[in-house]
Amino acid sequence: MSTVVGVEARGGQHCETTALGVLLRHQGVDLSEPMLFGLGSGLSFVYWDARNMGFPFLGGRVRPFELTRNLAARLGLDLRVQETASPRRGWENAAAAIDAGRPVGLQLDSRHLDYFTPQTRFGGHIVAMYGYDDHRAYLVDTRQQGGAVTTGLAGLARARAARGPMTARHRSFTLTVPPDAPAPADRIVPAITACARAFLDPPIANLGHRGIDKAGRLVRTWLERGGDPRQDLPRAALLMESAGTGGALFRNLYRDFLGECARLLDSPRLRAGHELYAEAAAGWTEAAALIARAGETGEACHLDRAGSLLARLARTERAAMHELSGLDGGAPGAGRA
Repeated sequence: MSTVVGVEARGGQHCETTALGVLLRHQGVDLSEPMLFGLGSGLSFVYWDARNMGFPFLGGRVRPFELTRNLAARLGLDLRVQETASPRRGWENAAAAIDAGRPVGLQLDSRHLDYFTPQTRFGGHIVAMYGYDDHRAYLVDTRQQGGAVTTGLAGLARARAARGPMTARHRSFTLTVPPDAPAPADRIVPAITACARAFLDPPIANLGHRGIDKAGRLVRTWLERGGDPRQDLPRAALLMESAGTGGALFRNLYRDFLGECARLLDSPRLRAGHELYAEAAAGWTEAAALIARAGETGEACHLDRAGSLLARLARTERAAMHELSGLDGGAPGAGRA
């Protein structure tokens, strides 16, 4: 058996920030989960639909592992990433970090993990591993999934070998904090402005504030979508509120990040952005409830209300990001329409 000493197995709300918290605390850097999410410029929006999808997907964060890369670059961390097509080499990479006394992050497909409920496919899931024996791996996952958990090595191997949307090739990673790393508080403004400007100027209409507005138009048609609306709509609502998002499609996490920043920095723009994201977070929870209600009742009026609410949320978030994009004194993006 090999186990890293001194790991604090604290489960958070979101998988990637939970894993990052484990790795950074072991390096002596203890940041709140909202701060990790915000410093990694984690907030986004995508309306994702395709012919091979049974039902549209609403995403509220950047792509899996982009948050990790953003955070490492912003805080000057040494991020070592290893990927391989070989299951044997992939395990050796992960085990070597444990044997050297360091927890390691793993990207994998959650459906193959013994403890994970519900057993749904998600190739962008990230956990921290801090030990293993001949039969099981010792992991830290979200609080919802149990925090400190174990899974069989065979299932872990299948999870890491899975292929499909958002999967990686046996990806493992470690973080090292150099002596001259900048103070996290000094990197708040660049993190916020980068996130805001990406949100305000998305390359396609499915992303950012444009994506939310598009979702507001298309959500009204969801009862007519093929499949089983009684299952599909409540499931979509559940993913928005409870699937590791921290509630309100990650808007609760970003609201709390901005609130924490507002206590550190005296900025009217920051306070305005925080107030608007508090409004947006409440709106997303209401939208999820309306979508679930439409599936339960089969009544289109709930989707009409959700569509109108999403259109308003697009304007609210656009106004918030307009304020936040100007924190560094640069030209802010487009404001409320």
